[in-house]
Order: sequence, then C-alpha cells, then structure tokens
Amino acid sequence: MDRYASMFTALRERGEGAFVPFVMVGDPSAELSEEVIEALIAGGADALELGVPFSDPVADGPTIQRAHIRAQEAGATLADCLGVVARVRRHHPETPIGMLIYGNVPFAVGLEPFYARCAEAGIDSVLLPDVPVRESPAFSAAAARAGISPVYIAPPSAAPHTLDAVAGASRGYVYAVSRVGVTGAEQAASTVGLAESVARLRAGAAAPVMLGFGISRPEQVAEAIAAGADGAISGSATVQIVESHTPAIAAARPGSRAREEAVAAMRAELRGFVAAMKAATRPG
Repeated sequence: MDRYASMFTALRERGEGAFVPFVMVGDPSAELSEEVIEALIAGGADALELGVPFSDPVADGPTIQRAHIRAQEAGATLADCLGVVARVRRHHPETPIGMLIYGNVPFAVGLEPFYARCAEAGIDSVLLPDVPVRESPAFSAAAARAGISPVYIAPPSAAPHTLDAVAGASRGYVYAVSRVGVTGAEQAASTVGLAESVARLRAGAAAPVMLGFGISRPEQVAEAIAAGADGAISGSATVQIVESHTPAIAAARPGSRAREEAVAAMRAELRGFVAAMKAATRPG
C-alpha cells in the first residue's frame, strides 16, 4: 500500500479521522519551514499539505496570499521547496506528504520533469487548485508515470457529473471544498450538503474524502467527520500562527537567545493547535 492508503487504513482501524495541516514552504524562510513542519508532525498531524509559493494564488484568501509573498520575498524557489521536503522525508519516511502547487509551475517546468522531481523529493500527491478536472488528463498521466497521486478539488454544490469526474481522477484523497470562495479562516466551513457529496464521490470509487476551506477549530473538524468526511485539512489557521510569530523572529538577531525563544514559541503554538485539532478526529 502507498502511504495514504496505509494511513487511512490505520485510522479506520482506530476509529479516527485524519487531520492534515497546511503550511507554505519557505514561510518565513526555508530553514524555518523545517522547524514549522517538524512542529506539525510533533503535534500529531496524520499527513502534511505543503504549499509552493506562487505569484498569482487565485484560490487563496488574504492569509495564505501573504504567506506566498513572504516566501517569495525570502527567495524560496521550487528547488528550495523540494529540498525542504526531501529533508523532511528522510526524517519521516511514513508520513504522507502532499504538495499544493498552482498549475503554471508544472506547465513551465514541463510535466514529466516536474513530477519526476516531486517523486525524487518524496512527495506522495500533488494538488493543482487552479486546474479543473476537465483539464486534468495530461497532468494525471504525467503524475501516474512518476508514481505521484493527482488530487483534484470537488467544488461545493458541484453537478453530479463533476463529482464523478473528480472521483475518477483523484488518487490518495479527494479535496472536498466546504464552501464557495477562497481559502481562509475568516469564513467558516459548511457541512450543508456534504453528506450527499461524499456519498456521490464514494459511489464513483473515489479515494477518501478530506474537507477543506474554513476549517480552523476542533468542532469544525468533528462536524466534518460526522458529516461523512474521512478527515479535515486546515490551512489559514496554521499559517496565521506562523505569521503571528514572524515579526518577533525577524527582529531577533540570528543565533541569539531571543530568536531561539521566538522560534520555540512558534513551535509550541503549532504543536498545541495540531494536537487540539487531531483530538477532534477521535471518537468520544
């Protein structure tokens, strides 16, 4: 079994859902990205969804847009991001790692070399938030040849034929969007109609269904699982924690005790957030 299949099998045996946090690689720097990711894993993340900075992140709200900007200003490139993933993979050989990457990046690199580089770094899946499933065949074919699971978004209130297409094209997991709009914790997730969408996705032999957009509190994780999702993804709330600690880290001199304390405070808050969100996936 691949890492996603192994993870979901183990979670089902324990009666748990999955909790997957998102952060932007390179925010606030490539070095600190590893600190951030290690904190997420220490907090109990079942898998990771990691973003690659892009200049026009049309699916993202202001919080994650600012993370794209910070990472780009820090000079993060695709090669830097893949390097971070490769180092994390060496320390965590069993953790599923997904990457969220806007479609122009693989298009510019070339689909075959792009997915080959992802596989070499240890990436399990690639989610293309701006590539609709009707435009997916070339991306999916290149991903399959590299052993990467393609992930596509199931829009809210999508027509049955769209849900069927997403179900048929996605591997690893399906990203079910909880509401219309862009990413962000400012607007809460909605589970209205989710049970029907999940049932339709599963009828199409889909991979497990994860709910995203607007998931920022433990009760929202529990609601998503109660509505039939296999787990939840939280991005903006996690990115906000990184953002809130960035000024103190930036103000401290490298190597100083003040900087160590600022980084430690960020790690502690990330661990606590993930632990609380993960606890909401467990029965009772």
